[in-house]
Amino acid sequence: MSYAIITGASKGIGKSIAAELASRQINLLLIARSGPLLQSIAEDLAKQYGIKTDWLAIDLSATEAPEQIMARVKDRGYPVHILVNNAGYGLSGAFSGYSAAEHTAMMQVNMNTPIALSALLIPELIKYPKSYILNIASAAAYQAVPGLTVYAATKSFLLSFSRGLQYELRNTPISVSVVCPGGTDTDFASRANVGAKAIKAGEKLNMTAEAVAKLAVDAMFSGKTETITGFINQLGSFLTWLLPKKLVEKVAAGIYKQD
Repeated sequence: MSYAIITGASKGIGKSIAAELASRQINLLLIARSGPLLQSIAEDLAKQYGIKTDWLAIDLSATEAPEQIMARVKDRGYPVHILVNNAGYGLSGAFSGYSAAEHTAMMQVNMNTPIALSALLIPELIKYPKSYILNIASAAAYQAVPGLTVYAATKSFLLSFSRGLQYELRNTPISVSVVCPGGTDTDFASRANVGAKAIKAGEKLNMTAEAVAKLAVDAMFSGKTETITGFINQLGSFLTWLLPKKLVEKVAAGIYKQD
């Protein structure tokens, strides 16, 4: 039985995707920074679903992280047919409020690591009759978001990369899917230092991580290239296309303006 690699698997959507795949009898290699959390999740899922699990605590902002993940795969001979690039985070507030190093670390996690892992794993994934790459982007991918400027740009990058890669691989066994969640009950807002106004604006529309994970996994296995979770988020992405960009950006800036 082959394995799925899931980055950012210790919390939120990544943890829920791990549970969803485990319930479908897929072995797991869980990746995140927190060793104790990963170990606990891996042991619980193995016990509950009778699957094999492993975990690797690693900082995905380190440039060597993708090679270290591949070293674990090769050393232990894991047959991998699913890659879930879920890990990501945001930095809320003015662009000038963060250092170049802080922006670069976020870009490494949100963009460079998924690119590197995809490149490293495609030669393995292509060996199977059917295999999958699932990238978790964001509803923020569809517009510029002042106050989350770099984060939104990284997710736009991931969305564009996913669609391009899916086309390139359309005649291979590898299916590429990108899922763009809106507000979800995770610790994203806390990690990104999002202001109270933005949190309050989104709390009534938030989806659970479990609901997003099921939609994501279903989309992956059905071969759907692009999915926006939830009707409100789908409507929002349409409106960002329809309305003048300056108006959309003004609204977003008002939501994410720091208190």
